[in-house]
Amino acid sequence: MKYLEGIAEFCAVAEVGNFTGAANKLDTSVAQISRKVASLEKQLGVKLLQRTTRSVSLTEAGTLYFEQALPALKALENAQLSVSALQTSPQGLIKLTAPVAFGEAFIAPLLNTFMQKYSGISVQCTFSNEKLDIVDLGLDLAIRIGKLEDSTLVAKKLATRHLFVCGSKAYFEEHGQPQTIDELKHHSLLVGSQPYWRFMVDKEIQSISVQGRARYNSGNALRSAALAGLGLAQLPGFYVRDALASGELIEVFPEYKDKQEAIWAVFPSNRNVAPKIRLLVDFLAQHIVSDS
Repeated sequence: MKYLEGIAEFCAVAEVGNFTGAANKLDTSVAQISRKVASLEKQLGVKLLQRTTRSVSLTEAGTLYFEQALPALKALENAQLSVSALQTSPQGLIKLTAPVAFGEAFIAPLLNTFMQKYSGISVQCTFSNEKLDIVDLGLDLAIRIGKLEDSTLVAKKLATRHLFVCGSKAYFEEHGQPQTIDELKHHSLLVGSQPYWRFMVDKEIQSISVQGRARYNSGNALRSAALAGLGLAQLPGFYVRDALASGELIEVFPEYKDKQEAIWAVFPSNRNVAPKIRLLVDFLAQHIVSDS
């Protein structure tokens, strides 16, 4: 079936707009993509792509071929997915990304358990606090936290987490414990990557601008500073739950706790979601505990 060679590679380039993104999407090399597309063009006797040093665009023939080839390619992918769904055990590589601290604390252990359960699955996970372009990088899904930006990506809510404002006993003994949100301006605050804290007031989220003595883009660093008595921090439960339980940290404003921050699994909408991906997403939704 030599006439099928190069179609997937060409469609990937046409979809993402460059050879590097297509190589990431198909988990192959740029050179392989280039060879396959060149072979397809030679076979058809037409130029499908207009290449420059900075961009790739479709020729008139390329546009026509893409419009007709893509549906056929998707039909073949659907057929393969249908057959894969019949397997008693899922197979293949799953590529995803997750935030660093949350990913290391929660996602990595769950991925390990998932691979123990399904021996045919392998995982490649990139931990990053940047919102990576999962389409351009050829990733199957991303774990994201908080409000999602408008996009063509599909999102499934996995769980919710709460934000705790807390400080050490030593800090409160020296500076007193704030009784109202307005009193925060009289306290030493430990600020994260965002210059505001969120509270639930009268069933609505309010963002309060904060400035502080220390600013870290790391939840672990903020927790350490709070434990050292340097001030108050607002952190997700997974950073401070143990310290709160032991009494090392004390929560303030529990009545204003933001309980609506969601944890999401996000995946591209322009490709069919393989059964192995759905299985992993359902597994994560089942095992990620809300209030993480």
